[in-house]
Amino acid sequence: MVTKVIIADDEPLARRRLQRLVEAVPGYVVVATAEDGDALLNTVAQTPPDIVLLDIRMPGSDGLTAAAALANLSEPPAIIFCTAYDEYALEAFRHSAADYLLKPVRQEALAEALARTGKVNRVQRAALAQPATDITLAVKTHRGTELIDMRQVFFCEADQKYVTLVHQGGETLTDLTLKELEAAYPDSLLRIHRNTLVGQRYIKALVRDNSGHYFVQLHTTPRRLNVSRRHAASLKTWLEQQ
Repeated sequence: MVTKVIIADDEPLARRRLQRLVEAVPGYVVVATAEDGDALLNTVAQTPPDIVLLDIRMPGSDGLTAAAALANLSEPPAIIFCTAYDEYALEAFRHSAADYLLKPVRQEALAEALARTGKVNRVQRAALAQPATDITLAVKTHRGTELIDMRQVFFCEADQKYVTLVHQGGETLTDLTLKELEAAYPDSLLRIHRNTLVGQRYIKALVRDNSGHYFVQLHTTPRRLNVSRRHAASLKTWLEQQ
């Protein structure tokens, strides 16, 4: 199945470069291009795409305005913002961005973004049309800015000065501390160790081995996560209340 892509950018050279990058990725084809937000909306009405590569700063109707309009469609396309400006990342994700790439867009970064976005089915795309909420975390990475739905995080593990978020889309490093994450997402994450938070919805069981050590079993992975004695009692109480 070929994934249809539309590119919206006011610079002709940028449109042509993005088209070459997209069509170098097997399974993706550029079906149209547009020079601003108004032209994009007209083009989408004529040729509905699966994915839109969207610049932000454009004459007339800009990318954020166009993204808000696309989100109101019954089957909205996934949006990957491609821009030279990183200060719009949070606002872009409030407009349901699937990804956010900084120019000059690298082939590898675009291919990864397309692959991640292409895995989203039509039902999930409809969910992406809903505004971002407080369960969403924007993390800057070498690829640009990633949007992490904290409800999809299996666990968070601290290692020296970074925390690794292990989630449905893979793994993402953040410089936020576990304490900050725990305070920001109390309904999604649960402390089981000084080095570990776990996604509440993925907890399968609390187990104890023959040596008296506690572990959490998850629905999503065979890996067992260490539970400190300090947090074992509170975890038992939490499980009993579920």
